[in-house]
Amino acid sequence: MYTLEADQLVKRYANHLALDHVDLHVPEHKVYGLLGPNGAGKTTLIRIINRITAPDSGEVRWMGRPLEPTDIAHIGYLPEERGLYKKMKVGEQALYLARLKGLSKEDATKRLNYWFEKFEIDAWKNKKLEELSKGMQQKVQFIITILHEPKLLIFDEPFSGFDPVNAQLLKDEILNLKNNGATVLFSTHNMASVEEICDDITLINRSKVVLQGSVEAIRREHAKGVYTLSTVDAVTEPKTGNLYDILSSETIHNRLHLTIMKKPDTSTGQLLKELASQYDIRSFEEQIPTMNDIFIQTVQS
Repeated sequence: MYTLEADQLVKRYANHLALDHVDLHVPEHKVYGLLGPNGAGKTTLIRIINRITAPDSGEVRWMGRPLEPTDIAHIGYLPEERGLYKKMKVGEQALYLARLKGLSKEDATKRLNYWFEKFEIDAWKNKKLEELSKGMQQKVQFIITILHEPKLLIFDEPFSGFDPVNAQLLKDEILNLKNNGATVLFSTHNMASVEEICDDITLINRSKVVLQGSVEAIRREHAKGVYTLSTVDAVTEPKTGNLYDILSSETIHNRLHLTIMKKPDTSTGQLLKELASQYDIRSFEEQIPTMNDIFIQTVQS
């Protein structure tokens, strides 16, 4: 079952085609990455999902049926451009916004106390937002986004402005939300975060979907058959092979380290068998490209 689907979305602004027949299928209880360079169309897609704007054609579906205005109550949206009231006290506006999302005062207060304590900002409840650091302000906005426990959470660059410790805290909480039944749509330029927390991704470039699927499958599909090998003992001269080419070699601490590429139509098993006949192998590993490498390669091609 998909929590959210987009089917052939088209959106044009004057002479600019923002979305060109974009499809999206976000499975339940997964973290789904929405990727792309600046201006690719990600924000337009998110605005359509939130019914802030409408597509020129195509359809958005919620739990298998057309998205309706009442479904927005089940979506929590953390935009890249934060929008809290600078002059208002943190606790007061958090409670106010929670009530707007349908929570009773009692439930909202109880949940806010839990999250403020967990994020270590309880002492700042009576401070004006402008008195908080940027990172602490973003913690407040994150709490407000998730407080009504929506089925779908949309985070647009949620780690912007966070130090590594607080970024990891947020990543852990996003995974906890997934494990507790939420579906997460996650837009970011940080490809390391994509590898850490995303199950599947869609990459949009120049208004079109150019890559889609599971993170693990995409990385493996882009592998080029490159492996690294190190030996147990020193080897004076690398040996040539029938099933591989040597890309680089060096001796470190009396061990030979090779980077090789297997030849076409060679299986990993065949390659390892030949190498084992030539070397006393200490380690052997395939080099899988990072999502950052794949992003750059795909967008620039």
